[in-house]
Amino acid sequence: MPTIVIETVIDASPERCFDLVRDPRTQAEPRPVITGDFGVGQRVTFTSKTFGFRTELAVEVTDFDRPLKLVDEMAEGPFADFRHIHEFLPQGNGTLMRDTIEWTSPLGILGKIADGLMLKRTLMNIVRGRNAKLKSLAERPL
Repeated sequence: MPTIVIETVIDASPERCFDLVRDPRTQAEPRPVITGDFGVGQRVTFTSKTFGFRTELAVEVTDFDRPLKLVDEMAEGPFADFRHIHEFLPQGNGTLMRDTIEWTSPLGILGKIADGLMLKRTLMNIVRGRNAKLKSLAERPL
């Protein structure tokens, strides 16, 4: 199972970072569709266009421990399996935000080839872009 770990240091409290990761303003375009109260069982659908094809990934929150941890897992989408662990670790006066993404691509060996050629890099770019927005918002004066 491929895994990505991205760590971002943010000069803001874990509570602020945790709340902002749930804010659609920190997500890549287009904005996700969020339904229900944000907590265990809540679903978020992300839509993207890759190679001219529209793709939707619906995730469900499976673990919610404000302000330390949030886990979402694929409910519907193009992967055989997908899990994103968001951790918010106090570090001095700020936060070490750690994103761990684990997935299994469909289509056996073809999926593994796609992982190596583009999928891992694409997922890393999405998370890094979101983290840059989140960091910018979190570090602004209140």
